[in-house]
Amino acid sequence: MDNNKEKFEYTYSAKRQDEIEKIRKKYMPKEEDKMELLRKLDRDVTKPGTLWSLILGIAGCLLLGIGMCCTMLWADSFFVLGIVVGILGMVVIGMAYPVYVRITKKQREKLAPRILELTEELSK
Repeated sequence: MDNNKEKFEYTYSAKRQDEIEKIRKKYMPKEEDKMELLRKLDRDVTKPGTLWSLILGIAGCLLLGIGMCCTMLWADSFFVLGIVVGILGMVVIGMAYPVYVRITKKQREKLAPRILELTEELSK
């Protein structure tokens, strides 16, 4: 009687199976998950406002810095110009938050119907 025919060998590697599953998921067609879509829409509400407020904030800080340089380093020739540029920079910095609020409000109004529709579907 041959004992080799009755043997059963099985090797399982959790890491290997996880890696195989990750690679497989990359190539599978994406299923539309309504919760993920809701999260994406919620993120999309604030993205444009955040982008524009960052642009304004950074530009305002640069203008303020240029104004400070003009008043401190070249005080004899660019003092008044430095004050004007610095004040302009402060105004631009001050505009960053209101621009964020305004753009975010418009995005909320634009995406609200779809978000409310998804929340109703997911609540059932």
